[in-house]
Amino acid sequence: MKVNNKIKKSAKTAIEHEFTAIKKLSHSIDDRFVKAVELIYHSKGRVIVTGIGKSAIIAQKIVATLNSTGTPAVFMHAADAIHGDLGIVRKEDVVIMLSKSGETPEIKVLAPLLKIRYNKLIAIVGNTSSYLARQADIVLDVTVEKEACPNNLVPTSSTTAQLVMGDALAISLLELHGFTAKDFAKVHPGGSLGKRMFLRVEDLAINNEVPKVDINEDMNNVILEISSKRLGATAVLDDDKLVGIITDGDLRRMIQDHSDYFKLKAADTMTVNPRTINHDALLVDALSLMRENNITQLPVVKDTIYIGVIHLHDILREGIF
Repeated sequence: MKVNNKIKKSAKTAIEHEFTAIKKLSHSIDDRFVKAVELIYHSKGRVIVTGIGKSAIIAQKIVATLNSTGTPAVFMHAADAIHGDLGIVRKEDVVIMLSKSGETPEIKVLAPLLKIRYNKLIAIVGNTSSYLARQADIVLDVTVEKEACPNNLVPTSSTTAQLVMGDALAISLLELHGFTAKDFAKVHPGGSLGKRMFLRVEDLAINNEVPKVDINEDMNNVILEISSKRLGATAVLDDDKLVGIITDGDLRRMIQDHSDYFKLKAADTMTVNPRTINHDALLVDALSLMRENNITQLPVVKDTIYIGVIHLHDILREGIF
């Protein structure tokens, strides 16, 4: 029990230290922060984010956040930069450099090289008297009083502060750009939001079989069609015109109600004038229609011509809920 309490205390202390570090960051949202956002916003180039050690890992996450919110960004490791990767940087790019101390050897080599190339340099630094802070055009202060590490050694509170400052920059730029949910979906086409906003019925229906029977088809063939096409339903056509649908639920009810069901025709069992979905409708609209009507299949039409079936399971497999 004592061990459990010690673990809980350590975890809570770490969280409290990091919470304190983040809370104090609000004091760094000043005119320098505004200038940093405006510099990036008006830049004709990209944002190059660099650092060394743990700061380099945070830099990668900041790059990912910027790219996903409408601000083109590239990660450049500070050590690799001074061994050839400096070629990544174009003259119109803005560089963000992360460092807790601002005094690491790689930073001291890289910072003046960027100045010689006339790149604007934003420092996200934990020591405002450091070499990096003196070299930077704009300094964003992420000084922390103490790391969450009990020995005050392991980068914890300091890297969290860097990360949050990067998020603050990204969100400020997002709002300046007027970046919308639709814009977000464009750069996340494989995510749930992207699929909800861009995947269409035909994108999935094209992979399915096209179950169909004539209105006068006998029930044995109707059952075979539904079973073989594995979509739990078949369209019913009259001279190639969609006039009904028969689902596996309809078949169960038919068998319960008619001992001589084999004498019936498709017309005797079908649901007349079924709800349909257009081929170029969004999948999310098909899902809404299914939910509203408590159904799991929809005939798909193109210019009123029946072309297939979309099933609820097709949509759920894409992660659209």
